Amino acid sequence: MSELAKHLVCRPPVKDVQIYSTAKIERDLDARLASIEGHVRSLRRMLAEHPDCDGILIQMVAVRAAMNQIIIKLLERHIETCVTECATTEEGAEALAELKRALGIVLKSG
Repeated sequence: MSELAKHLVCRPPVKDVQIYSTAKIERDLDARLASIEGHVRSLRRMLAEHPDCDGILIQMVAVRAAMNQIIIKLLERHIETCVTECATTEEGAEALAELKRALGIVLKSG
């Protein structure tokens, strides 16, 4: 389990916690990932063709921005479900501390 995943888990598990994902959210995230996948394939072609560095860097920044948007969407759902549920229990302080640690990991790796 990744370091980020460890911090996104509500500990201890709270009964009846709403899962972060729905079919609609999964479709949205999957579509975003498919788009990023296409951009990355284009980047690989660009590297093989040796165009100017500016074009490659612009595409890389676009991929990073798209990934940031996916991360934000997933963290929003995590806050709306697990963290909110945990915060209404005696585990609230721990849940918020875990969220802060998770955000620190996400922001540090950006």
